[in-house]
Amino acid sequence: MPAAPPPVELPASVRVFQRGWLSSNNILVSDAQHAALIDSGYCTHSAQTVALVHNALAGQALDLLLNTHLHSDHCGGNAALQAAYPALRTHIPPGLAHAVKPWTPAQLSFEATGQSCPPFHIDATLEHGSTLTLGGLEWQVHAAPGHDPHSVVLFAPEVRLLISADALWENGFGVVFPELEGEDAFNEVGATLDVIEDLQPLTVIPGHGAPFTGVVQALQTARKRLDYFQRQPERHRNYAGKVLLKFKLLEQQSMGLDAIVDWALSTSYIQQMVQAGNGASSADAMVSDWLAQLVQSGAAQLHGDRVSNRD
Repeated sequence: MPAAPPPVELPASVRVFQRGWLSSNNILVSDAQHAALIDSGYCTHSAQTVALVHNALAGQALDLLLNTHLHSDHCGGNAALQAAYPALRTHIPPGLAHAVKPWTPAQLSFEATGQSCPPFHIDATLEHGSTLTLGGLEWQVHAAPGHDPHSVVLFAPEVRLLISADALWENGFGVVFPELEGEDAFNEVGATLDVIEDLQPLTVIPGHGAPFTGVVQALQTARKRLDYFQRQPERHRNYAGKVLLKFKLLEQQSMGLDAIVDWALSTSYIQQMVQAGNGASSADAMVSDWLAQLVQSGAAQLHGDRVSNRD
């Protein structure tokens, strides 16, 4: 059995809490004076997020919370962190600031994905082209639309370190949610990949998965995946449907088949995919097909009339 590759070396001021898929990675950037957390995970993991930060800071206060974008797996722990650290300031990308204050769930993604996020407040926005000093490093804010139209990535040119959120993973990128709403966003994915390539990072901390250094290979993989989805949009819808169902199973761990089909058909993103077709004879058939694919791939287990998550 081949040995596991050594962990990627990061600056001393940067620590990554690798969380999996229900919660995004959390990146703690700190020095002796200040501490910032980038992305806060899903709400059902919020107590663990607070504990991870508390233990890592060993009594130091958390001063700043940044969200790369407002999907529930990246901002679901915001409210718990704000309660734990009353002086905490929270910055988000500007596109949805109007929906966060005042809190307007219908204009956020949580209802559309069938997910949850407790209300939180914000203090400022992360503007494209701006810079922040965190952990003794200067970080550039770059708009990164595609997966989410309002997402940003953060880049520290001194050490050529990129926090890519879901714009680039080692093996691809996140679901292109605007495409599910009938908006053309695949080109924005490609443009964001171009931005990342132009930055020439040596190391990437993705929204999910371990930090990696094979950036050229990751970009090639992402572009191949993008081309595949552009040529066959129904494949992207199929992928998105499975992602949403898998996320729900990660959250609930086990659900009755009828319950998960009912949940799926009441979730607006899935309703829009049903309306788009995807080659299924009915809405029930489409959802059942996604579940069957999850079971076949080993991502879920079927026990009679119940379906369970399988890691």
